[in-house]
Amino acid sequence: MPEATTARTTERTPKPKWLRVKLPTGKKYTELRGLVDKYELHTICTSGSCPNMGECWGEGTATFMILGNICTRSCGFCGVQTGRPDTVDWAEPEKVARSIKIMGIKHAVITSVDRDDLPDQGTIIWTETVQAIRRMNPNTTLETLIPDFQGREDLLDRIVTVAPEVVSHNMETVRRLTREVRIQAKYDRSLEVLRYLKDQGVHRTKSGLMLGLGETEDEVIASMEDLRNAKVDIITLGQYLQPSKKHLPVAEFITPEQFKKYETLGKEMGFRHVESGALVRSSYKAHKHIE
Repeated sequence: MPEATTARTTERTPKPKWLRVKLPTGKKYTELRGLVDKYELHTICTSGSCPNMGECWGEGTATFMILGNICTRSCGFCGVQTGRPDTVDWAEPEKVARSIKIMGIKHAVITSVDRDDLPDQGTIIWTETVQAIRRMNPNTTLETLIPDFQGREDLLDRIVTVAPEVVSHNMETVRRLTREVRIQAKYDRSLEVLRYLKDQGVHRTKSGLMLGLGETEDEVIASMEDLRNAKVDIITLGQYLQPSKKHLPVAEFITPEQFKKYETLGKEMGFRHVESGALVRSSYKAHKHIE
């Protein structure tokens, strides 16, 4: 694929037909939607308008974000507000655990904003949230989609200790584009985070890439190989979509055939699970990744 620029622009490229999303339907989705509205529950699925919400909810999976909704980092791809976060809500672990119980979630994905403003990077709330979910929902399995915690091993150890079934940390993009796309993050630091988690005994590690930011096919394959060399078990590849005119533009819409090629290559590399498609997001089919 040709290399494309990631210079910001106010123009948007029209979406191709394979990115058209069907409205979520089904009895299970309708039930959960009613519970979310009735109890004013907060999920990334609804706030992020995820295209797979109906499918995931129908399979008993949902994603929750902790530590507020204001991030200390300003990544060029992310629609989350950047600024000075609110104070930590120490009741949040119980609130999330109760939401999961009310919704009857079988597999929960927990993620968060970056909290570089906190000495512990938010890891205390992370561990208390996992523990609260375990107490209130002993049959619910968990994936934690974590920030890099600035690569601090003492903070990563807290996640290892509470033993989620899957620990995920997204690379987001290829090496060349990392500085522009993720700004405060570092490509090699993220790789080291994933490698450290595996070396400390995490059974399933996972990472994801967004495509269509101007990367080449060779760069994508190189990143996949880097992840496999870091002993990552599960990889997701999906299409980047521009949240607003202020964010990085879409340089290219990746074809279904190209996504299929990456899926085949990922399996050949030895990943245990490969989710590759235009509408794939980090938590897509997350419940299958514990099998």
